[in-house]
Amino acid sequence: MRIKAVLFDLDGTLLDRDSSLALFIADQYERFPELQAVDKEIWAKRFIELDQHGYVWKDKVYQQLLEEHQIEHISWNELLEDYLRVFQKFCVGYPNLHSTLSSLKNHGIKIALISNGYGQFQHDNFQALNISQFFDEVLISEWEGLRKPDPAIFHRALAKLGVTAEEAVFVGDHPDADVRASQAVGMKALWKQNHASSTDVQADAIIQDLEEVVSYVWSVSAEA
Repeated sequence: MRIKAVLFDLDGTLLDRDSSLALFIADQYERFPELQAVDKEIWAKRFIELDQHGYVWKDKVYQQLLEEHQIEHISWNELLEDYLRVFQKFCVGYPNLHSTLSSLKNHGIKIALISNGYGQFQHDNFQALNISQFFDEVLISEWEGLRKPDPAIFHRALAKLGVTAEEAVFVGDHPDADVRASQAVGMKALWKQNHASSTDVQADAIIQDLEEVVSYVWSVSAEA
């Protein structure tokens, strides 16, 4: 069957979140003198450890950091508010992001985003990548009242696009919330392998670069 739509996760798939976070941490450290009681490299390393590739929300990260380093005269709330407001300025996309989306769009492929996270924050980060013109639909979990791996959010996106699950591919970096969840509703799933060295993920294909999405779509469509 010809592929008519490609749906993407955001963090770790389109947005190089680790690189973006490193840039933000360095900037925030320089703007808040209270943090400079700790060595910059030590602060950044511990922040990244606690963050766990974005799976720990920043309220917990900041509370832990301030407690561990006994930093006073600044609250975790203030740092969190700054994160929410400023992070978007440091958003970096993965290589071949724009060329991949442009190629899909130019060949009539519908494109959608399904992202877990806080609505406005994720939307701001998405907008910062300057890719919204390529997308037909954007679904963010807080605004949808649904969250991956719930099959309902995939079904909602497919309905909005007007395609069946068999006509769609999902691209994401999480083995469960992205790969297994999208396959469970009948979609083909591509695993964007970023951190894990293991390939023990039963994806339809494993990719390291976004441009591989295009070649996969063409190869599957050619078999139809």
